[in-house]
Amino acid sequence: MSDLIIETVDVHRSYRVGKKSIEVLHGIDLSIRRGERVFLCGPSGAGKTTLLYTLAGLERPERGSVYIHGADLYAMGRKEQACFRNREIGYVFQNYHLLPELTALENVAAPGAIAGWNSSVAARNALTRVGLADRAEHLPAELSGGEQQRVAIARAIVNEPKVLFADEPTGNLDSKNSAEIMTILLDLATEHQVTLVVVTHDRNLAPAGARTLIIRDGSIHPSDSP
Repeated sequence: MSDLIIETVDVHRSYRVGKKSIEVLHGIDLSIRRGERVFLCGPSGAGKTTLLYTLAGLERPERGSVYIHGADLYAMGRKEQACFRNREIGYVFQNYHLLPELTALENVAAPGAIAGWNSSVAARNALTRVGLADRAEHLPAELSGGEQQRVAIARAIVNEPKVLFADEPTGNLDSKNSAEIMTILLDLATEHQVTLVVVTHDRNLAPAGARTLIIRDGSIHPSDSP
């Protein structure tokens, strides 16, 4: 079986701004193999988050295809795609996106509940993996920004996805918490052979051995290209 886990073919995406159409993704062809750690870098507005949303099934391209583990993501019906994302994909948002009325444990257990299984044990294990076992019963408002992002990571991995996407996961954190969050993400990827795709404006966050790609003018370039 091929170890290719993410593939895009001629992906296009544009937005309307007034009467103008601005193309954000211009014929993106991308292949990512199982277990790779890929950092998508580039200036603000280059299309990094748009590409990540498209790879994760959150934003349909105008043209082109996205394959995750051989499955054509946008050929699926909405219900089938939602189930596929819940099972195969984890997503970490820059702004955490935790439900404020739920405890850390309940937030982490939510993807399992959506899938129809009791995930409380798995949720506690996930919180332990990110170093927050003792904060399970706290609400998001009772947690620091770094702790909230750890909860978000635990939620993203509770269903043991094959792919983990992270959109500027350190964007709202200080340098100490940023380093801790990146260490957690990289350790999880290595320990469980999860394919990790991180969007960041700071290419210095990419560790040795990671693949760094630059998004510029709607296209992807290797980090050493001019």
